[in-house]
Amino acid sequence: MTVTMGRVLARIGRKVAGAVFVVWAAATITFLIQVVLPGDRATLLLNQQTGQVQERTAEELAPINEMFGFDDPVFLQYLNFIGGLLRGDLGISYTLYQPVATVIGDQILPTVVLTFTALAIAWALALMLLVCTARRAAWVSKLFSGLEAAAAALPQYWLGIILLVVFSLWLGLFPVVSGSGTAGLVLPALTLGIPLAGFLAQVMRTEFERTLDEPFVLTARARGMSDGGVRVRHVLRHSLLPGLSLTGWAVGAQFSAAVIAENVFSRPGLGRVLVTAVNGRDLPVVCGVVMLVALIYVITNLVIDAAYTLVDPRLKEHS
Repeated sequence: MTVTMGRVLARIGRKVAGAVFVVWAAATITFLIQVVLPGDRATLLLNQQTGQVQERTAEELAPINEMFGFDDPVFLQYLNFIGGLLRGDLGISYTLYQPVATVIGDQILPTVVLTFTALAIAWALALMLLVCTARRAAWVSKLFSGLEAAAAALPQYWLGIILLVVFSLWLGLFPVVSGSGTAGLVLPALTLGIPLAGFLAQVMRTEFERTLDEPFVLTARARGMSDGGVRVRHVLRHSLLPGLSLTGWAVGAQFSAAVIAENVFSRPGLGRVLVTAVNGRDLPVVCGVVMLVALIYVITNLVIDAAYTLVDPRLKEHS
């Protein structure tokens, strides 16, 4: 018992240490991006505020350098940056003069809702495809396997425009401007969810079909269990691990893809904040969004790692 508990604690320690390293690496890279970009940051910021591109005097730049600490040694700037992150301080927006945490916090909820709604849609579509089409008639399996590959290859920007034109402009079933309502969530979530469903179904199909030949499946059939019951109660569980592994990557990717959906459907969220920040060279906001995505990615992977042992308890023995 003591040995098992020690293994579990050691495994948790390794995972947490890995998560901390990923967040630290993301923070360091985002800091270096701010430092190594060409041009004096204070000059760029002042020119952007005034709309005039010109050389600035030291007197003009002094207030900005003092406000943002641009004159400090790079290592001191880095320590201040990391210390701020540990306190939850992401810095001050160059253009809005508001804390980055406030700028992001005001828009994070719509993006979180969109991301996890799309993730739920992707899983629902992938599982339905697997249960209903895997190892059916040869033409059925080939047809839907091809549809999965096509869905996975769909450019999200193109798919979003098609859905917008067909279901909003032609059929009038959904609003053209999504806003924050429930009806406006459907098309953006489908834009993100359909390609991901193709990926999930593809990576799980091989394992699903392999599991159909396992002895315990034949035993369940011999006991009189229906084909649907065998697929849902026995086979599906054993094919989830590849999909769970992909989900850890997908959450971070979906947050990034939300930039596309939120702009196509004029939906509030971090995507529009990020586009505005990039266009305005508001690096603290850009870095804040990157840090947030990295943190969510790390937390999601820790949760998924814990879910592995729930799906397949045998993994505990190898911890």
